Amino acid sequence: MTVQTLCAASIDARGLDFRALNDALAAAQAPEIILTHVLGQRYLGDASSGRRIVIHGTPGNALGAYLDGSEIEVFGNAQDAVGDTMNAGSIIVHGSCGDAAGYAMRGGRILIQGDAGYRAGIHMKAYRDKIPQLVIGGAAGSFLGEYQAGGEIIVLNLEERKSPVGYFCGTGMHGGRIYLRGVHTGLDLPKQVLAQIAAPQALEAIRPALEAFCTAFGGSVDALLGQPFTLLTPDTKNPYRQLYTVL
Repeated sequence: MTVQTLCAASIDARGLDFRALNDALAAAQAPEIILTHVLGQRYLGDASSGRRIVIHGTPGNALGAYLDGSEIEVFGNAQDAVGDTMNAGSIIVHGSCGDAAGYAMRGGRILIQGDAGYRAGIHMKAYRDKIPQLVIGGAAGSFLGEYQAGGEIIVLNLEERKSPVGYFCGTGMHGGRIYLRGVHTGLDLPKQVLAQIAAPQALEAIRPALEAFCTAFGGSVDALLGQPFTLLTPDTKNPYRQLYTVL
């Protein structure tokens, strides 16, 4: 059922499969669309632009894939492949998400209040002024930043787990940056990935992303930036760089 006004439309997702819900979402003309009782429906908001989509419940795989400028906010958890290949816009998740968040994203920003599963940020890339950002408030699973070519991944580990990441972090990484709150220079990283304490200017570069995170979920930017961060970058001698064109 869809209830629509000039400013917003509300869609009750109960009883709707992913095709019916996506059809209703596409048909809604309001700039803001509120989805309630979402339970595993896939592909919500894919490739959309110029809209604000508010989701109550748990969206299924590929939420906001190919997103091209819309804002999606989820009050709940999300499943796999959030923001797959997104180009612009933002996705805010008031919860945790499954595997492969930010897969091949090339622009925009994803904010996750809780944890992310395996392979978050895999194949992230940047192009000219498009620098994708993935901010994870909790911890990330194994293979974080696998084959990362560009963009920024920030893991805040706000629950102070022993390690903010799982195994094989940065495998095949040949571009971009990974920021881990805290001192984690002893991580078991690939030989081609360098770990160092982030300099003040490097931290200032992520201030806008942290401001957006704190606006969405609460907290103090200055308190976060007042703590050390470990910065992971690919070694300039990284053999993977020889396999890709640098733009």
